[in-house]
Amino acid sequence: MIEQRLDLGGLGLDRGAHLLLRRALAPLPAGTRLAVYGRAPALAVHLGAWCRAEGHRLESPEPATAELPVAVVVRGDRDDRRWLGATRAGAPDRVVRRPPARWGLAPRGALVEAGGPEPRFDLDDRDLLWADVAPRLYAHAAARQWDPATAVPWDEPFQQPDEVEAAVVQVMTYLTENEQAALIVPARFLGQIHPHFREVVQLLAVQVADEARHMEIFTRRALLRHTQMGTSSAGGRASLFALVEESDFALASFLLSVLGEGSFVNLLAFLENHAPDPVTRRVAWLAMQDERRHVLFGVAHLAQHAAADPKLRGRLRAAIERRYDALRDTAGLNADVFDALLLLAAGGWSTEQLESGYARVQRLEHDMDQGRRRRLERLGFPADEAEALSALHTRNFM
Repeated sequence: MIEQRLDLGGLGLDRGAHLLLRRALAPLPAGTRLAVYGRAPALAVHLGAWCRAEGHRLESPEPATAELPVAVVVRGDRDDRRWLGATRAGAPDRVVRRPPARWGLAPRGALVEAGGPEPRFDLDDRDLLWADVAPRLYAHAAARQWDPATAVPWDEPFQQPDEVEAAVVQVMTYLTENEQAALIVPARFLGQIHPHFREVVQLLAVQVADEARHMEIFTRRALLRHTQMGTSSAGGRASLFALVEESDFALASFLLSVLGEGSFVNLLAFLENHAPDPVTRRVAWLAMQDERRHVLFGVAHLAQHAAADPKLRGRLRAAIERRYDALRDTAGLNADVFDALLLLAAGGWSTEQLESGYARVQRLEHDMDQGRRRRLERLGFPADEAEALSALHTRNFM
């Protein structure tokens, strides 16, 4: 007995009628008969091919008349069997601790068909990389993207001595070099994170984009009045490569965001305060806003990691000591960079100005140390240990 009826009118399967067929068959149990009426010339032929492809059975009335359907589709159960064993990839608004590899690239909450590839993602443990603040930080980051071409007043006129401009060029060269390392570190881990933790992936992707913009504006400021960049020291490059080569996500994030970028926030605030021109001031301010967000995520996810794994602090301590030992014999901060910072802080060449500038640079290093101590204590280190570990941080700041 025919239980259901569908009239396709003049619409053929080659023009969208298949959607109506699927819609009519979807709620029906297997074995249900659906009478299909229609006037499209090739409907009967197309129905046969479509039913074979979709796993349904086709019955054609003999002989065909105006009162009889073009065909009767008997619903099959292939689609039901296909999704037998399918599971949801969690819930859209909740992250699980260890998402299965079989979820692959499926978004959270999607119905995942059984079978298919099971890609390996090395970072697949919520406790290793998640932070409850990640979704809000990503939303904040996405809403505050800026265009290097328009966010900086590149054409604003200013005059300053050549020696001061040279100091700005040197500092911008140093910043660009450090930001290249800060881009590489999160970029190398992006493909290792299970897509289930999409907000972390999105946040790190924006962080990479942030660093790319920083490199652009620092380089552009350096070459605004000069045709050459400043110097790059061997000790500085050794310090950065010790950071780039760290293969553990938690340790790399710790060395970069908690220690390095945290110190850079102080440096950028210092540059904004002592910038000799409006372009340099704006460049420093823009980068500082982004870096604060990077530091916040680094501290937040490592704090949650430390709460779940009491052994993490021992690994973090060892990472600081290992990097310190590797760089023990290097010169540390490029002397050209130190002198440039001193001149910018002094604002002139008199003995009184230089003495004041030197004191301000010393205050900058003190502020960096205090900030590192606070962040280390936020991760659970006692105050005396935080003080000792902060003192071991690279003299190259990053």
